[in-house]
Amino acid sequence: MTKTIKHVLILACLVIILLLPYLVFASDTAPLKALHDIREDAGYAAADKYTISEIIGTIVSAFLGLLSVIFISLMLYAGYNWMTAGGDETKLTQAKNTIRRAIIGLIITVSSYAIWTFIFNEIIYSN
Repeated sequence: MTKTIKHVLILACLVIILLLPYLVFASDTAPLKALHDIREDAGYAAADKYTISEIIGTIVSAFLGLLSVIFISLMLYAGYNWMTAGGDETKLTQAKNTIRRAIIGLIITVSSYAIWTFIFNEIIYSN
C-alpha cells in the first residue's frame, strides 16, 4: 500500500511541475503595457521596419551558420570513412585529409562570423 501511495505522490508532483508553467499564460497583460510605456518614454520605441544593414547582417549570419553546418557534416562523414576504412591506407589518408580540410574551413568560418559580428555590432549597427 505504501508503494502505491508513493507512486501517486510522485505522479502528482510531476503533474504539478509540468502544468505549473501554463499558469503563467493566465497572467494579466497590464504589467507588460506598463513596460512598453516606460520603453517609449525612455526613447527606445520599437522600429517597425528593418534597415538594409539588418537584412544584410541576417543573410550573412545565416550563410555563415549554414557553412559551419556543412563543415561539421564533412567532419562527420570523414570520421565515418575513417572508421570504416578497414585498414585501407588510401581511404584512411583521404579521410584524414578531409578532416584536416574541414577543420580549416570551420576555423575560417567561425573567424569570419566573429569578424562579421564585430563589424555589424560596432560599426554598422551603432550608427
